[in-house]
Amino acid sequence: MNEDPDRAVGIDTVVHEPDEAVAEATNVRAFMREYGIDDYESLIERTTTDIEGEPDSGVDWFWDEVVDYLGIDFYEEYDEVRDDADGPQFTDWYPGGEINLAHNVLDRHAEGDARDDVACVWEGEPGDVREVTFGDLHEQSNRVANYLESRGVETGDTVGLYMAMVPEVMSILYGCFKVGAIAVPIFSGFGVDATATRIDDSECSVLFTGDGFYRRGSEVLLKDTADEAIEEAGHVEDVVVYDRLGAGSPDSDTEIPWDDGRDEWWSESVGERSSEYETKSLPSDQESMLLYSSGTTGTPKGIVHTHAGVQLQCAKEIHFGFDRKPDDVFWWVSDIGWMMGPWTLIGNHTFGGTVLMYEGAPDHPGPDRFWETIDRHDVTQFGISPTAIRALRKHGDEHVEGHELSSLRILGSTGEPWDPESWLWFHEHVGGGELPIINISGGTEICGCFLMPMPDQPLKPCTLGGPGLGMDIDIVDEDGESIADTHERGYLVARDSCPSMTKSLWSGDERYLEEYWSKFTDPPMWNHGDWAQKDEGGFWFLHGRADDALNVAGRKVGPAEIEGVLIDHEAVNQAAAVGVDDDTTGTAVVAYVVLESGVDPSDDLREELRGLVGEEHGKPFRPREILFVGEFPKTQSGKIIRRAISAVHQDEDPGDLSSMENPEALEALREAS
Repeated sequence: MNEDPDRAVGIDTVVHEPDEAVAEATNVRAFMREYGIDDYESLIERTTTDIEGEPDSGVDWFWDEVVDYLGIDFYEEYDEVRDDADGPQFTDWYPGGEINLAHNVLDRHAEGDARDDVACVWEGEPGDVREVTFGDLHEQSNRVANYLESRGVETGDTVGLYMAMVPEVMSILYGCFKVGAIAVPIFSGFGVDATATRIDDSECSVLFTGDGFYRRGSEVLLKDTADEAIEEAGHVEDVVVYDRLGAGSPDSDTEIPWDDGRDEWWSESVGERSSEYETKSLPSDQESMLLYSSGTTGTPKGIVHTHAGVQLQCAKEIHFGFDRKPDDVFWWVSDIGWMMGPWTLIGNHTFGGTVLMYEGAPDHPGPDRFWETIDRHDVTQFGISPTAIRALRKHGDEHVEGHELSSLRILGSTGEPWDPESWLWFHEHVGGGELPIINISGGTEICGCFLMPMPDQPLKPCTLGGPGLGMDIDIVDEDGESIADTHERGYLVARDSCPSMTKSLWSGDERYLEEYWSKFTDPPMWNHGDWAQKDEGGFWFLHGRADDALNVAGRKVGPAEIEGVLIDHEAVNQAAAVGVDDDTTGTAVVAYVVLESGVDPSDDLREELRGLVGEEHGKPFRPREILFVGEFPKTQSGKIIRRAISAVHQDEDPGDLSSMENPEALEALREAS
């Protein structure tokens, strides 16, 4: 068990104070100096609210000004920054303008002085490394575009992308942008049903996939799953297969299914096309990507993104929030099928930046794989989920301390609420106690962040700082009244739209309005579904999903709040709290706990943990049971699948588990004691 003096630090203590010289050198400070903005509060006010004496709202002003400030190219200038005559639900951003993501993230770099600059450093799990320049990526993306047009793909058609994290995913994404096709990234960890659902909903006629990839030293086959999903969903007429495992070699032992009338190897299809292509000029609101929600509850939602919207949001966040500099190497642990994959590529490549892409597991061949990779490639920004950090921390501090991490400038995280202990471990052991953790929250629906600290701000453990630039965000009560400044917990909402907010759902406006705009209608506000709170120091925090609230005897608390108390105990590494049926209180809390290395489960520890929760939240919220397990069921992106935990406990059907990386964890849950 690791003793850590920082365990006692809670979320009310400022633990990160940026050096003033470092703060002054940030991109956000340069922006403030350019526009005569004195401090953070004034910055948020100027970019998100109506300012007396100014003709436009802060939101309009910022999203208009930032186009030229960030050097975003439009083929045709827009007539106005937006048309919101139909309300924030259906705002038309940059009407009259024409743009293409591929031009901004790729063409202008490859056709200029940055042609030989490295766009991506890729590392496979076995240790193979490739460097892809902007010139290389440009030629390959043009080949993809020419291939798509040879198959009859036109502007507005959908193209599926069911690929592992190999460099070719970039050229597929950008090739789609070039021809005006809508890219449909599908998480490589999905099974047949989840993949088929997305193919069926998007109706893509072309699917890019691979023979497979490496994970924890073993081959994971993709083509088998892709074929079964196509058979179930239909629609797909052409399949391009990238040869990662060598299945295309005559002497390979890897066998994959093959349809001679439909399937082609990458080298024989894309590889033989022309490397020249003229990128299309498209309307600002032309669809660029169809990103699906994870589908952990209900039918996955098809989130519709546009060229202009994604371009502006991703570039803004990488430039200001992550302080992108010319020589940076940016690494966010994500699959191309999750929002953070395209976000990383688009945001960094807008500025000709270098991203690192890694194929495999975080702890193979050893628990120091990530730290070794940061050291080897001089990574400057590193983003990861809180759950992944908790899992890596369990292996011990020595695996981090054995590597040189001085190249790092900024840490990042997203996906779920932190606990103070894990946040502090990340800050102290990975960041050396000096680096800011840019903890962000937004989602697939905006391909970006509602909340995001700036790198020049002081930080408390677990904080998300405050509203992102150009984002009119608030915390409201059940009646829609603002309670941000009363420091109460309430609903996180957006009072206005932003360029990257989904223009609806692929399935239509009815579900879009019901999902996001139906709870607060006068005035209309986007309900994000998270519990949020702003403390007296102006720091914003999240407390989990409002729809996951545990309603015990008429009182509500978020699972993350229960979990935070448990994780604060020095014996606990991870915790998951779920609600189960109870004859007396309606709902009772059951907590599953992963202990630190070297700690043995005991009844005394169980009662101690129950008591801690009771002291913090009241006796009704003391877990009815605390069960000890070795691991939780998780997605490949590191999120705990609480739905599966609850279902196992109550002997119910857990539903679609195709995104689960470790299905063996379910059996361990059933045997937990």
